Amino acid sequence: MRIDAHQHFWKYNTSDYSWISDQMEVLKRDFLPDNLFQELKGVNFDGSIAVQARQSLEETRWLLGIAAKHEFVRGVVGWIDLCSEDSEKQLDEFTENRKFAGVRHVLQDEPDDRFMLSDSFLKGLDILGKYNIVYEILILPKHLAIADKLVERYPGQKFVLDHIAKPLIKDGIISPWKEEIQKLARHPNLSCKLSGMVTEADWKVWKTEDFVPYLDVVFEAFGPSRLMIGSDWPVCTVSSTYNKTMNLVIDYIKNFSQTDRDMIMGNNAMRIYKLQIP
Repeated sequence: MRIDAHQHFWKYNTSDYSWISDQMEVLKRDFLPDNLFQELKGVNFDGSIAVQARQSLEETRWLLGIAAKHEFVRGVVGWIDLCSEDSEKQLDEFTENRKFAGVRHVLQDEPDDRFMLSDSFLKGLDILGKYNIVYEILILPKHLAIADKLVERYPGQKFVLDHIAKPLIKDGIISPWKEEIQKLARHPNLSCKLSGMVTEADWKVWKTEDFVPYLDVVFEAFGPSRLMIGSDWPVCTVSSTYNKTMNLVIDYIKNFSQTDRDMIMGNNAMRIYKLQIP
């Protein structure tokens, strides 16, 4: 089973997607399941995990509705308000759905870099631990040391790091991101998505070689059993096509063993998110 472990859907409007700037004009339209299905077929992938792009319960319900209608959407990483007194009630609602696979909050946009260690957020993570689902960490390099404290605090919680923590690929800067990734990856309960890289490169003139030093770091740090390919579609289209984005990783692992390639291209996602084969 080949799984794109990270993609989004949306019906575009300016209020919900205010982060889409004029430089991202290509994203100012609807991106829906039929669009993604054609892209998946183009690289011979079987399914995907849809990840929240809005921080609302409505978003989670909408994505689960899409997953119910489209078999190839194998799982949903939604949003709940982990800081709310109602977080357990929200989790009870969503975990009844077999395709609800995880929770994400846009930590990278919080004004307080240490938000993930705040009492209210940690209280929500305490509750999340009862449900045996993934928490996805969406951060920037400046947050890596803080994320290390978070993951260390919850050794029994499954965590997934999004977009290899968005290193400064465009500028060719690798440290201190490299050293902090190596430290963070020592936690065996953390996996990492090979996604979001093309948007951190120079959108107009990136080359495949630009990504190799960063891929080398995460492969050495996590190993094939804790890495998953993801497109970050449609966001990747500001800088690349879907096919080229996926082939960055597919080409990088072409000389790996079949077992390792299978893990990275789907088996790890199936296991980590407990995705079900119909």
